[in-house]
Amino acid sequence: MADRKGSGMGKDFEILGDYILRAKLRESWVSTVWKANHRSTGEAVVLKQIAAPKLTSHLRNCLDCELAFLSSVNHPNIIRLLHFFKYQDYVILVMEFCEGGNLASFIRLHGRVQECLAKRFMQQLGTGLQVLKQNHIVHRDLKPENILLSGSEYDPVLKIADFGLSRILLPDDSAQTVCGSVFYMAPEILQFQRYNYKVDMWSVGAILFELLNGYPPFHGRSRVQLLQNIKKSTSLPFAPLILPQLHPDCVDLCSRLLSISPDGRLSIEEFYHHNFLKH
Repeated sequence: MADRKGSGMGKDFEILGDYILRAKLRESWVSTVWKANHRSTGEAVVLKQIAAPKLTSHLRNCLDCELAFLSSVNHPNIIRLLHFFKYQDYVILVMEFCEGGNLASFIRLHGRVQECLAKRFMQQLGTGLQVLKQNHIVHRDLKPENILLSGSEYDPVLKIADFGLSRILLPDDSAQTVCGSVFYMAPEILQFQRYNYKVDMWSVGAILFELLNGYPPFHGRSRVQLLQNIKKSTSLPFAPLILPQLHPDCVDLCSRLLSISPDGRLSIEEFYHHNFLKH
């Protein structure tokens, strides 16, 4: 996979192109994500190493979409692709390193967050989603693990990351591929129905709920059970001690994002201009 080079301190590090691989961050059957340093400048980066022979036609299209989109944007709330290259049978994406980790680890560390911080995160997420809309991109895997944090601990900057399941979806088009992470997956995907960009808005609602409560809104041991729990819910299961502390606009935003019907769910524009995010 990569060459090896002794560090001179009793430990070997793998070399991939111009980069020294320092630590494996996560791994799937088709890709591995590393923290790395440039060999000459020492710059800390993240490498996403994708095994090209393992890509299905669907995943190859998603990769093409990811590369085209990230190569064309430079926005503070979108992860920055520095460059990409091929190495043997791999496609390597070199991306900025976010020292704050991801939102999932932030929630595990801090528990539920105050409403004012949830609002700030949602404002930044809304700004990033506007960029996706302008480029007709549907992410399809928005979840706390795919939202990275940069900047200081006291003023974190949120960045939408991991566009590996994204695709271009024009306004009048729809998709039907089942993909995403089950606890953040919109009901229409769980029901194998055709869907549009509003699947991302459901995911945003699930993320907002988790920020406020410390856990996702709906659970189930299977997709079928999860869907049943969503359908039988008459209101969002906010913790009883938390709900009275929340502004009505905050509850309204979360409820309208987690509308079972896509037609009743907020659009990106309605989300971005919602009263809760204005103040």
